[in-house]
Amino acid sequence: MSREFDILIYGATGFTGKLVAEYVTEQYGKSIKWGMAGRSKSKLEEVRDAIGAPADTPLVVCDSNNDDEIAKMVEQTKVLITTVGPYQLYGDKVIAACANAGTDYVDLCGEPNWIAKNVMGLNDSAEKSGARIVFSCGFDSIPTDLGVFYLQEQAKARLGHVLPRIRGRVRDMQGSASGGTVASGAATTAAAQKDPSIIGLLVSPFAQTPGFEGPAQPDGNQPYYDEAVESWVGPFMMAMINTKAVHRSNYLMNHQWGEDLQYDEMMMLPGDPAQSDRPAVDPFAMDANLKPGDGPSLEERKAGYYDIIFVGSDDAGAKLQACVKGDMDPGYGSTSKMLAESAICLALDISKDRTSGGCWTTASSMGPELIKRLEANAGLSFSIEA
Repeated sequence: MSREFDILIYGATGFTGKLVAEYVTEQYGKSIKWGMAGRSKSKLEEVRDAIGAPADTPLVVCDSNNDDEIAKMVEQTKVLITTVGPYQLYGDKVIAACANAGTDYVDLCGEPNWIAKNVMGLNDSAEKSGARIVFSCGFDSIPTDLGVFYLQEQAKARLGHVLPRIRGRVRDMQGSASGGTVASGAATTAAAQKDPSIIGLLVSPFAQTPGFEGPAQPDGNQPYYDEAVESWVGPFMMAMINTKAVHRSNYLMNHQWGEDLQYDEMMMLPGDPAQSDRPAVDPFAMDANLKPGDGPSLEERKAGYYDIIFVGSDDAGAKLQACVKGDMDPGYGSTSKMLAESAICLALDISKDRTSGGCWTTASSMGPELIKRLEANAGLSFSIEA
């Protein structure tokens, strides 16, 4: 089937969708075939003009509740980028339409219960149609997923084997939440209150590895002094999402990192929080008053950054440390670039022979090709420190 677009950005009038469209305009212009989609043509026109996109940028009107409009939209593009969340409220019809139509799909979902539901429910139809469904292509969970992938590839090259114990540690970060993040968190909480079985999907590191459950994982819920990084560490709110992505990547790659892999993710702290007058500050602490469409300013996005280390080790004493850094606010400045590059990588760099239809992670579907794009274009760096 001939497709009009390489990528189509659905939700382009929202906070993150607009940033994605702006990035594509500035970075790619007309060198790729792309368009914007959303509920209102007039609002799409406003965004087009505000970001300086060409006047002839294609605009597609689609409501997330209209089956006919959704079907028509997804059939026009090789890859659909969707920023229309919370996904568990507005994403079911869109992702199902992509899975059925053979349309590749990327999102920035940080709702692990919704991901798990679709891994179980849509993988077969995506395999049949050839649709590559790739979840969590933003700060959830690219730095983690590709950080572990990069570390393990370097371990194979330098040590001759992978490392079974990896610690993800947020060494430094500055960023802020948006109204969309607040809405997604509220939707997940409401879903768990309505259906307590969802709590199991939220807490299990293996909720997205059907039929497989690995060893007990480290508990990242309590602060402690971590000898491996010579620092106090404490809980990191993204760990519940990111640890699942790492284990799913390992699962999808036939456990290249070992069936005994242990991975946890925590924040490095300036000292023992019990001895401090000030509690540890979560850089993603959310203001419940934020509404969808609200988010950090351009100045705040440019002032943001993140620095995450991945420390791998084994029982024989082998150790290797990798670092992933980003040059903007993690949740929005960097996420918008990561999401766009994921879609473009899937559309232009990854053949159907390389990655077939199904529900994927970034590491398992695009791995080195996506790392190359992120380093070249999106302000990320991947390096070995020790």
